[in-house]
Amino acid sequence: MKAKKITALMMASAMVLSLAACGSNQETTETKADQSAEEQTASTEAASAAEGETISTTMTVWAPSEDQAEDKGAWLQTMCDQFNAEHPEWDITFEYGVCAEGDAKSTVTQDVEGAADVYMFANDNLTSLISSNAIAKIGGQTADAVKSSNSAEIVDSVSVDGDIYGVPFTTNTWFLYYDKSVFSEDDVKNLDTMLEKGKVSFPITNSWYIASFYVANGCTLFGEDGTDEAAGIDFSGDKAVDVTNYLVDLVANPNFLSDADGAGLSGLRDGSVNAIFSGSWDAEAVKEALGDNYGVTSLPAITINGEEKQMKSFAGSKAIGVNPNCEYPQIAVALANYLGSAEAQKAHYEMRSVIPCNTELLAEDAISADVLVTAQNDTFNNTSIIQPFVSKMGDYWTPAENFGKSLVNKEVTHDNAAEMTENFNTSMNTSAVE
Repeated sequence: MKAKKITALMMASAMVLSLAACGSNQETTETKADQSAEEQTASTEAASAAEGETISTTMTVWAPSEDQAEDKGAWLQTMCDQFNAEHPEWDITFEYGVCAEGDAKSTVTQDVEGAADVYMFANDNLTSLISSNAIAKIGGQTADAVKSSNSAEIVDSVSVDGDIYGVPFTTNTWFLYYDKSVFSEDDVKNLDTMLEKGKVSFPITNSWYIASFYVANGCTLFGEDGTDEAAGIDFSGDKAVDVTNYLVDLVANPNFLSDADGAGLSGLRDGSVNAIFSGSWDAEAVKEALGDNYGVTSLPAITINGEEKQMKSFAGSKAIGVNPNCEYPQIAVALANYLGSAEAQKAHYEMRSVIPCNTELLAEDAISADVLVTAQNDTFNNTSIIQPFVSKMGDYWTPAENFGKSLVNKEVTHDNAAEMTENFNTSMNTSAVE
């Protein structure tokens, strides 16, 4: 990163928005953590006044390629240009790099000091980023803004032990897209009803999706709220075996298609599939495929042993993070705050259909009337669980993927469902799964 010095005046004013702990090294971080915002501002003013000069700043920002693509509006560059225009007293040169939100934990932590000053991340990356000293706590008025402009669930998704680590800009979950010429609004309330009327594709071999069935029937991951690491993953007993038996029947249903390698979306395009499960990132493609028959809603229920059980997806958020090794965190925090602001979220929505999480935006007529917004937020609020981001969650992904593949390959049957489910549960609760 190449952050330089800035003017005394704006270092002082921006520090009010800044984080409580962020510096060029661990010692500096710890020192600033013990200071109030006012003390930090005073010390900054004194240092800058002594220098008596203004020096320009180069700031590195990482975001997904889609946010930088010219044919999609170049959201990141547009927002950074607007940020620059709003701060003529800062002479900032931006350098851009590509890093998907879900890759932040691996990309940023490879070389924390050489990573971006500001980057986007998925909230389930937090524990890895924190343990690598790759993300800074957000404090002051910026933290207050995060709390006042988001739901408690969103705030919790970027918080660890009461500290906020990013500025959220969208919820992150998945829901149901469907062909309205095949399914009615009542049909899509229950997956089994849908399977009687049309072809449904579901990514059952994808770890992010398959848990929704087990959670529907009372299985848990790290306790009721996903934070009790000692509780482990509980996909045990009859509640889990009943789900496995349900899934054995599901994959055998001729109206079911395992969605892998884009099979579901391809099926929507050629009419061989009538419903898929995905997120807002596929909205434009689904609209193009279905046209006037485009339908989208929150998750359906499933029927297990004659009782309806609500499917529940993993949910979280995506946010803007600040590297604690940046030389001047007050600029980085101000930029993160802007990229997650209502103005930037609205542009994100208009350019790329990225659903805002800012509560004031969600109340605007044009946004609240969007069925995609309704589907994502209904799912987030009512038919999801916050995806656990405790460290042992890492033991979940590979066994879940493998179990989904075993179901699709018909290796799991009604005869061995209890044994296979027990093995599945054991593997998820064992570290260093092969």
